[in-house]
Amino acid sequence: MDKDSRLKLAIQKSGRLTDHSLDLLGRCGLKLSRGKDQLMAFGENLPLDVLFVRDDDIPDLVQEDVSDLGLVGLNVLEERRLEMAARGATARFEVLRPLDFGHCRLSLAVPEGMAWKDLSSIAGLRIATTYPALLASFLKQNGITAEIVTLSGAVEIAPRLGRADMICDLVSSGSTLQANHLREVHTILKSQVVLIRTPVKLPEFKESWISRLLLRIDGVEQVKESKYIMLHAPRSALPRIRELLPGSESPTIIPLEGSPDKVAVHAVCRENVFWETLESLKAAGASALLVLPVEKMLN
Repeated sequence: MDKDSRLKLAIQKSGRLTDHSLDLLGRCGLKLSRGKDQLMAFGENLPLDVLFVRDDDIPDLVQEDVSDLGLVGLNVLEERRLEMAARGATARFEVLRPLDFGHCRLSLAVPEGMAWKDLSSIAGLRIATTYPALLASFLKQNGITAEIVTLSGAVEIAPRLGRADMICDLVSSGSTLQANHLREVHTILKSQVVLIRTPVKLPEFKESWISRLLLRIDGVEQVKESKYIMLHAPRSALPRIRELLPGSESPTIIPLEGSPDKVAVHAVCRENVFWETLESLKAAGASALLVLPVEKMLN
């Protein structure tokens, strides 16, 4: 098959999004062949190859049609869009899907001993960040004048080094802030991974595979935390059991041969199933309870 007929997808080569991105592709059925330290992996069973690149490069690789698709954090995408807007250029990548991983937030944080009232406390301060465009846009929108100190990394230690009064950085759990005696005071942007595509019209074959990939991604995303529950129950207990099944819309009810007063109940629960849930179902009259993971689903 001609290489131009194969989709190319750019993902972060190393970092917090890499394993999650590869896991998503694996759950979508993609098997990759990749040698050690190679920057491209080849799909063995699908016409899709993966480029391993710096996350900052993904928006440009996609909008310049070097790569058909990209998985990138919304924070990186918005920073690039604002950088281009500042130069009078228009970003040309198209967001196809927000994805349920890579959740974080771009936040302002101050040293623990620093007084903080509200956003007016920022005026005249020095703020260290690796996201100067997003920070500048936020300051402008709120009518705040402050000095932006652009760093390439180690933003969290800037106040201790005397390079800044406060920081604007990505926060996930908050443990890095705590370790550096900083406290989060305001969120600028909530971020997660998004799937983007080239603005160029692709051949029909590629468009078809993008549609199939989106369908598979939807099938994987919608069953996160979902479980398949099977149980037996008296017919009289069905109203209460339906109430207890977490996130289930329409359970399947199957008559049990030789037991006219009992049925089998099968349901996909779109919320996590805890031991307490099973104990409540048992107390309501359910028996032979079985909980199975759901890997994928197509509606």
